[in-house]
Amino acid sequence: MEPTIYFVIPCYNEEAVLPETTRRLAEKLQAMQSAGLIGKDSRVLYVDDGSKDKTWQLISQFHQEYPWVEGVKLAHNRGHQNALLCGLMTAKDRCHAAISMDADLQDDTDALDQFVTKFREGCDVVYGVRNKRDTDTWFKRTTAEGFYKVMHLLGVDVVFNHADYRLMSQRALEALSEYREENLFLRGIVPLIGYRSDTVYYDRHERFAGESKYPLKKMISFALDGITSFSVKPLKLISNLGILISVLSIFGLLYALISYFAGVAVSGWTAIVCSIWLLGGLQMLCLGVVGGYIGKIYSEVKARPRYRVEEYLEQEKQEKGP
Repeated sequence: MEPTIYFVIPCYNEEAVLPETTRRLAEKLQAMQSAGLIGKDSRVLYVDDGSKDKTWQLISQFHQEYPWVEGVKLAHNRGHQNALLCGLMTAKDRCHAAISMDADLQDDTDALDQFVTKFREGCDVVYGVRNKRDTDTWFKRTTAEGFYKVMHLLGVDVVFNHADYRLMSQRALEALSEYREENLFLRGIVPLIGYRSDTVYYDRHERFAGESKYPLKKMISFALDGITSFSVKPLKLISNLGILISVLSIFGLLYALISYFAGVAVSGWTAIVCSIWLLGGLQMLCLGVVGGYIGKIYSEVKARPRYRVEEYLEQEKQEKGP
């Protein structure tokens, strides 16, 4: 029996690319069904993350035109990770596995066959990993690779060069539903599930249309969320830094006393000012790191809903594919 696969696609202001995405996925689903890889009840599930353009109107239109398109409309913008989680949880009880991918057609749809093949071989999680980053600018490539390396140094188990292009089986989705944190970083959560996994390597394409939803500010925020959500090493580094400065201060005090009693002490305005600015800057940095963690705690203890579904366009089971 062919498995039912849901293709979960978060959307935010994607009206420029959505028609082409739907057309390509229609061709891909037809080919995969003809090859016997997926069942006739497989679906494409678009999740509208509070878009301000005509994204939801297009999703509603495609839902009427195609029996394999479903849609979820969030009541307001909650961010990519929450929108993706909403789609996965919606699909969880309706499929054998779900594949998450972006709407901008940068994720190579030709790799979908390998995802499903590895799932049918027994893998619960299949990660899509980029072969190379030739399409990225030097700055983005350097910062992205640096992010993964820093995460590993901090003890966070993330898959190098993997974003959110992945397959998760139904039991992996059930396990994911048990993670209740408010500050979502799915790239770090999914490896914690621990079921059998594998990787599929693919070439990432240029964005078909529209603008990137991850400018530099959001990329930095996303990286900080990942670090503070999965590692307390920055707090330990602060403690070690405090110990180091304390030891150096003792040596500085001894040097000052020896100089004073030896009669060679010279009052230096520059040294004093530099010391004040250095220690003041370190203190502000440490307070900022600690404050970041306190902010995470504040968000978690409120336990507010991570998203609110306003509308769900569901399809009945079908006998024919797209």
